[in-house]
Amino acid sequence: RMCPDSQGSAQEQFLRVTKQYLPHVARLCLISTFLEDGIRMWFQWSEQRDYIDSTWNCGYLLASSFVFLNLLGQLTGCVLVLSRNFVQYACFGLFGIIALQTIAYSILWDLKFLMRNLALGGGLLLLLAESRSEGKSMFAGVPTMRESSPKQYMQLGGRVLLVLMFMTLLHFDASFFSIVQNIVGTALMILVAIGFKTKLAALTLVVWLFAINVYFNAFWTIPVYKPMHDFLKYDFFQTMSVIGGLLLVVALGPGGVSMDEKKKEW
Repeated sequence: RMCPDSQGSAQEQFLRVTKQYLPHVARLCLISTFLEDGIRMWFQWSEQRDYIDSTWNCGYLLASSFVFLNLLGQLTGCVLVLSRNFVQYACFGLFGIIALQTIAYSILWDLKFLMRNLALGGGLLLLLAESRSEGKSMFAGVPTMRESSPKQYMQLGGRVLLVLMFMTLLHFDASFFSIVQNIVGTALMILVAIGFKTKLAALTLVVWLFAINVYFNAFWTIPVYKPMHDFLKYDFFQTMSVIGGLLLVVALGPGGVSMDEKKKEW
């Protein structure tokens, strides 16, 4: 009898400890790409404006407005998310920025970037789900299926979108390392998407993705004046944002629409 109780209390203690810091780390990672891009808009104002103007032939004023909207929208959204004020409005604003950039930078036609932007949207969905659950702590431990139903589907949508990031990392060649990476990565993606052993699978993906990110997107090794520096920097922080989304999965759990939750009913 003592064994299950001690295991249960150990698990509860672990969740209590992680709840104190994990959501904060997750949010910081999640908004990192927006923070980096907002700062980039500030320091590369002229280049970004000229690029939009030449691509869309929209004129100086509209191009400047686009850059200003990106700068203000992203930095304001980051401040609101980190300060935990008006988080839902911040998430909707950042969703708008993703949609705007997807069209403006023709990401819609680049499958890799499109999937990464969708994964980023998945992270924001999880953040939105987390913000919906706040303020209901007085009912902690009491099942509230009707109230939390939208939250559960947000968590499902967020998990499914997050795994799109890993589909862009699959390498289709015959090397042993690539085959192992593809098999393990695909298995972990499926586990997170269906919500089975979710926290363990998500945490494993966090470690794996972080290692890949540091190895392949080491922008600090490239001189600042080279275009590759900016490209790798953008990729690095976008990947960090997906890591933030996965950390939210670890912190929040998979939600009601998952195999982990259904197992409790069995």
